[in-house]
Formats: sequence, C-alpha cells, structure tokens
Amino acid sequence: MYEAFKNIALKESIMKHITDTNIVQQQPTAVTIGNFDGLHMGHRALIELTKQFAKEENLKSVVLTFSPHPMFVFGKKPDFALVMSPSEKEYMMKKMGIDIYIEYPFDKEFASMSPEAFACDLIFDQLNCKVLIVGENYKFGKNQAGDYNLLKVLGEQRGVKVIYVPSVLFEGDRVSSTRIRQCLKQKDLEMANRMLTIPYFILGEVTQGKKLGRTIGFPTINIKAHYKKLFPPDGVYATKTLHKGNMYYGVTNIGKNPTVDGTDRVVETYLFDFHKMVYGDMIQTYFFEFIRSEQKFSSVEELRQQMEKDADSARDYFNSEKYDFWRAKC
Repeated sequence: MYEAFKNIALKESIMKHITDTNIVQQQPTAVTIGNFDGLHMGHRALIELTKQFAKEENLKSVVLTFSPHPMFVFGKKPDFALVMSPSEKEYMMKKMGIDIYIEYPFDKEFASMSPEAFACDLIFDQLNCKVLIVGENYKFGKNQAGDYNLLKVLGEQRGVKVIYVPSVLFEGDRVSSTRIRQCLKQKDLEMANRMLTIPYFILGEVTQGKKLGRTIGFPTINIKAHYKKLFPPDGVYATKTLHKGNMYYGVTNIGKNPTVDGTDRVVETYLFDFHKMVYGDMIQTYFFEFIRSEQKFSSVEELRQQMEKDADSARDYFNSEKYDFWRAKC
C-alpha cells in the first residue's frame, strides 16, 4: 500500500490541477463529480471506473470537485470538518493517477445554477465530456433538483454516455463520508480505516514545539495540520509515520498538553528508533488504534512514565492480531 508513495514525484509531474473557473478542455474527457471527502471506497469506485473509460476510449480522466466544500458555504453544520484537507486530497488524487483534478470555486451564486446549465454548459461543453460517471444518489444544480435521470436524458441529447455507480456497502450499510466522520468521532478507527481503504492520516509540515519530550527521553515531532481538518478525539493513538519514503512505528498525542498548561491543540508524535531533526519536512501520520484519552498528570515524571506505557501499548497493538489486516498491506 505504501510503496507507491515513494514514487509520488512521477505522478505529480503528470496531473493537471485546476483551482479556478478556467476548465475548458480541448481533448475529450471522462468525468466524475463529487465532494470526495476522504476518498473512501465508494469514491474510489467512481474514480477507477472513470480511469477505465478514459483508458479504453482514449479520453482524459477528470475528477471535478468543489472548493470550499459546500457545507462551509451553507453553514448548516457549524462544527463540520474535513476527513481530508484540500492538500491531502490533492496528494491522493496524484497518487491515484488522475489526468486532471479540478477544484471548482463554489459559492451560493454557483449553487443557484440550473441543473441543465450545470450539466450542459459546464460538464458537457466546457469539459468536452464524452463519458460521465456519477453515484446513484448524486444531486446537483439549484435546490439539488438534478439527478442521474436528468443527466441521462441530457446526455443522450448531447451524445454523452452517462453511467451511475451503485452505493458501496460495508458491513451492510452504505459507505459515506458522514459515516466515516462519525466513526472517527467515536474513536472507531478500524471501521473508518476499512471504509477509507487506507488508514486515516494527517499530512503536514513539521513545526517546532515546546521540546519538552526531549528532556524526558521522548522527543516528539509536531505536525501543522489544516485548520479545517477533522481530528479524532483528544488522546493517544498507535500510529505509523511516513518520512521521505520510510515508515516508522510510533505513538501520537492529539490535544493541548494540559500537564504543562498547554492552550493550543497540537498533533505530536514520538517515533520509535528515530533520531533526526526534521523541522520543515512534510510527514504523513497514519492512525490505527486509540490507546487512551488525554489527561493531566501531577508531574512531568508521571507524564514520562505514562509515555513509556503508551509506547508499550502501541508496540503491543502492532504485534497483535488486530493489526494483521493492515500488516499485509503495509
């Protein structure tokens, strides 16, 4: 699963990334549309089928998504956060081998576009779309009035092949970003990770922290993550971290470090057998197992003793049968 990350530079050089309204394509395309938050197994089914049609019919593969996420524009859920930050999603799109990745600007004016204008003007005409892949429940246009049936009719008029992909089920229920968010909030990482197909991760730049860990034998690296990223609840987790193509086992704390009167939420990881200075580097930390909730200790020494126990708990997890599913993939 992770071997492909070592070759990410190759894919970065070939994917075109568009973040404005200049999306006109001269070459014919195969397109899929959605928010794709998390790139779970349902999203991947859409993208893989789009790539398949692109290859078979000599088209460019296009993934069209929207920025910001519509939920931020309409503000229906004040606590809404992203399973994947924009930079994480772009990173994964490159890894998946997409030809063209579009983050189309989204606002209330755009949302008021009629379904017919959205489909015909934006998708069929500007994107030069010949094959359109959507989920069976996909809705679009003003008041979400457009659906697959409308797309099929409009596609037949324009000579565009429109295909829907049935919802993907996992353990009897439909896979969705909403379901994954709920699993993360409930610390059910195994369920979330299975639906994501890869472990939930945080990608970010290493920043300087208080350096307390160094003084007690547990030097940690801090990640500066996207401010709209959904984190699991504050606490300690068994994690693996990718740095420059190498994977390291470790333990990660999410929280405010109450023992030393911390006030800002941080993501800090202690990596086993790692002794490098990596400030400014990009790292990717994968979450596998919840160990314990964050707590305030009576002294730094008590914190140090607990960190030893946390590291042992993480090692136990990675040596256990619970990790076997991922062991074969990592």
